[in-house]
Amino acid sequence: DHVVVLAPPSDEAGHAALVEGAVLGGWAPTRWTGGEWTAGAEVAGEVVVVGAEADVVERAVRRSVATLVARNLANTPSNIKNPAWMARQARTVASRSGLDVRVWDESALRKGGFGGLLAVGGGSGTPPRLVQLRWAPDGADASTPHVVLVGKGITFDSGGLQVKPAEGMLAMKTDMTGSAIVLAVLAACRDLEVPVKVTGLLALAENMVDGAAYRPGDVVTHYGGRTTEIGNTDAEGRIVLADALAYADAELDPDVVVDIATLTGAARVALARTMAPVYATDDDLSSQLREAGETAGETLWPFPLVAAYRRALESDVADINHIGPSVGGGSITAALFLQEFVGERRWAHLDIAGPGRSDVDSGVHAKGGTGFGTRLLLRWLEGLR
Repeated sequence: DHVVVLAPPSDEAGHAALVEGAVLGGWAPTRWTGGEWTAGAEVAGEVVVVGAEADVVERAVRRSVATLVARNLANTPSNIKNPAWMARQARTVASRSGLDVRVWDESALRKGGFGGLLAVGGGSGTPPRLVQLRWAPDGADASTPHVVLVGKGITFDSGGLQVKPAEGMLAMKTDMTGSAIVLAVLAACRDLEVPVKVTGLLALAENMVDGAAYRPGDVVTHYGGRTTEIGNTDAEGRIVLADALAYADAELDPDVVVDIATLTGAARVALARTMAPVYATDDDLSSQLREAGETAGETLWPFPLVAAYRRALESDVADINHIGPSVGGGSITAALFLQEFVGERRWAHLDIAGPGRSDVDSGVHAKGGTGFGTRLLLRWLEGLR
C-alpha cells in the first residue's frame, strides 16, 4: 500500500513525523486465524510526501518499519516465542542486514559464567540464550565510536516462584520488548548508514515455575564474578541485564552503553504510559537521548541516580541485593543495581515499562507492544560521529 501526502511547510523533523505517523498510525497487530498469520491492516510500504526531501521520507519509513519489527516480535504469543525462537529471528535478521551474530546456548552460558541468565531461565522448559549482533560502517577503525545496546528479553514472565496475579500475566509476552527493540535497531543500521559501530546484546530467558526455578534468598554469580542475593523472583529483568552489562564492560570496550527494558512497575506508576525515565552517568548523554526522543515523539524524562539510595541494596550474604525492599523509588533502585555492572563506562538506562505497551488503540499506537524507543535510538545513533 502507499500514501501520498501534501506536506505543509516544515523542517526535516516535521516532515519525518508526518511520514512516521502515516506508517505507524495505519498499523494493527497481526492475527492468527484460519491456520495462518494475517496482517491486521495494510501498512503503508511507500510514502510520497509532496514538498519534502526524498531522503527524509525514506529514512522516516525505515525507522517506522524498524518500529513495526519490534512491535511484531513483542506481540508474538509466548507459546511460539521463546529464547531459542528469538535467537533464530536474530540469525535471520543478521543474514539479511549484514550483521555478525553470535549465540550462547545453555552450555555456552554455563561455561562462560552467565549465572544470571541461567538462574532466571532455570525453571523453564526452554533454556536461556544470549545473542550478540554487530554492525560496523564501511571504513570503521579503532577510532570509530562504539555503542553497545542491551535489551531485556524475558519472553514470558510468570513472576517465577513469587507468581504474578493472573491478570498481571496477560501482557507478559511483551516483557522482551527491550530485546525486540535492540534487534530492530541493529536490523536498520545498514539501511540508515549509522556512522558508528553498534553491538546489540539480547539477554533472553523465560521466567517460569518449576523444581529448578531460582528462589528468593538464592545467591547468583554473574558474568565476571559479582554476586547477587535474590530478593524477589519477579524482579528478574535486572538479573539477566546484569550479565549482559558485565560482559559488555569486560569484553567489548564500548564508548557508550545503553540498556532498554520493560523493567519496573514503579516507572509506570511515576510516568504512566506516555513517557519513560532515562538514567545516565552524565548530563550530555542524557540530553542527547532526550533530544532524539523529542524529535521522534518518544519522550524521556530524566530521573536521578541517587547515590544515597545504594545502601538499600546492601546484602549480608552477597555483593548486592537486587531489590531495595520497602524503601520506595523502585525504578531508581533498579537503575542503581544495573549501574553496578557497567564499570566506569558512559551508560544510560531506559525503563520503558510504561510506554513499551499500550492498553488502547490510539494515535500511532495499537494495543500491545509499541516499539517505543526504536526510532529514538536510531535517531540518536544516526547523529553520532
